[in-house]
Amino acid sequence: MSSYNINWIFPRLRNPSRFWHFASTVTIAAVGLFSKIIMVWLNKTRVYNRHILSDALRNRPRGVPLITCSNHESCFDDPGLWGVLPVSQVCSHNMIRWSLAAHDICFTNKYHSMFFMFGKCVPCVRGAGVYQPAMDVCIEKLALGEWVHVFPEGKVNMAQEYIRLKWGIGRLIYESPVLPIIIPIWHKGMETVLPNEPPYILRVGKKVTINFGDPIDLNELVQSLKERNVPEPEARKVITDKIEEELDNLRIKTEQLHTKC
Repeated sequence: MSSYNINWIFPRLRNPSRFWHFASTVTIAAVGLFSKIIMVWLNKTRVYNRHILSDALRNRPRGVPLITCSNHESCFDDPGLWGVLPVSQVCSHNMIRWSLAAHDICFTNKYHSMFFMFGKCVPCVRGAGVYQPAMDVCIEKLALGEWVHVFPEGKVNMAQEYIRLKWGIGRLIYESPVLPIIIPIWHKGMETVLPNEPPYILRVGKKVTINFGDPIDLNELVQSLKERNVPEPEARKVITDKIEEELDNLRIKTEQLHTKC
């Protein structure tokens, strides 16, 4: 585990300065354009139902937050997934997601930390549980009506095997002051664009399939859990299990689409 002290990052994410906004605007635009070049122009990416996410970014009511969740196949999943969005969205500092990122990979020194911080990434300490500063910051961003992306498997799933989802996503949904729009995403082939084994070099001409699922309606479930005063650990588990079920359904559909491509 990295010994680098990340505590200085959280106040800057909570109360960003003018310089942070400027640096973030430049970083997001550069990374967004780079991602689009890689995913749309240099690889064979097939996208299904992109309008579901794009419309949510453009048209959701003010104050209503957005959560996206997806499988995690490679270190290029984020930002690669967003490269298929319109330029006006993927390069927009105000519109693009906040994302949880492993502190021991992305925040190992001052310069890496600044880059990922400007890229709207929040350092998450794996193994520290659902009550940690990264989760608190994400809930605060949801309270402001912003977009948060989560890889609920909690790590890059290099073997592409079943991994029980972490309960953090359950906490984000349950404790968000306004119930978020929840959009699942499943993708195949991203690990061929950026392999998980050395040499870690971006590839071109690879087949990738990205499938945006219909929003998951948890209104009745969350309302019932709160009305019955279900203990928080149990509520988080029930919500996470529902997300896992929906993601697995989307996985089956996406793998079929990927095979047909």
